[in-house]
Amino acid sequence: MDERRDGSVREISATGHQTQVLATELLQRARRADPTAGLWEAADVQWWSRRPRRSDEVEKIFWVDDQGPVAGILLTSWGEGPWQCDPVVVPGARGPELERVWRRAVGQAAKHSSGGFEIPVRDDDQVCSALAQQAGFATGEHDSTAWMEAADRPPRTAPPEGFVVVDRSQRPDAPHPMRDRNGDGVAQRLDECSLYDPALDLAVEAVDGRIVGYSLYWFDPTTKVGLVEPVRVEDEFQRKGLAGTMLREGVERLTARGAERVKVSFGSEAAGAVYKSVGFRPMSTATWYVAPSTQPQCGMPPHWNAGFEPS
Repeated sequence: MDERRDGSVREISATGHQTQVLATELLQRARRADPTAGLWEAADVQWWSRRPRRSDEVEKIFWVDDQGPVAGILLTSWGEGPWQCDPVVVPGARGPELERVWRRAVGQAAKHSSGGFEIPVRDDDQVCSALAQQAGFATGEHDSTAWMEAADRPPRTAPPEGFVVVDRSQRPDAPHPMRDRNGDGVAQRLDECSLYDPALDLAVEAVDGRIVGYSLYWFDPTTKVGLVEPVRVEDEFQRKGLAGTMLREGVERLTARGAERVKVSFGSEAAGAVYKSVGFRPMSTATWYVAPSTQPQCGMPPHWNAGFEPS
């Protein structure tokens, strides 16, 4: 990890797992500073680490003070497509101005992402929206974020006959349900995440033992926020209420851990309908801005699951 000093705020660079540690601290601090601002929770970054990525060994820039990170640039690669670039500044913290972090972020992303890059921006973030438009970025896909107050959570419901909800702590030695879509190392990489809890890693089993759906819930004790990411029900078992059953169970478990609010993001009306049916309320929308050199590839990065993990 390299370090440069700028007054009481130090600029440092990090790679690998140290990046996840710093990004986690940065996003937790941002959430504590403002309970509604920003796009991501610390658990989002940890979920993104579920598989090796080309961006893992690219140096990421952070600015830190005596309390930890106050700003940072997150770069995430998604297969062969455009990378994701996230300039993050803690609201109200003394450190580099947002415009400076944005310019550095664009430069870093252009340097490392040969396939181009995109920057997601909340639609109510007028400063970042203006910066993207002034830089000639094109508007790409859109998504929404919904929240639920823990006190407003719906009651648990039993799964339909012939199905049972289990968690990873009950099946620690079984192949992870997400292995087929995320690689053989997904279980190990999730175990390495500080916010991962196997008892919040749910799956739906059929009577023949097949896994027909899964969902993962993340509790952050620092912010008291729960995150839903991802949710998946196999195609032939959809429209049986299995997603709703998992969501109710997962939110109940998050509340038992101490979550005061629960968050989920989605990119399709179908996914949004499922989340709203169990009590989530859409609170914000975002646009993915595509760097000028990659506008012909305009589209959501391959990781984006529209609320549900893709096939």
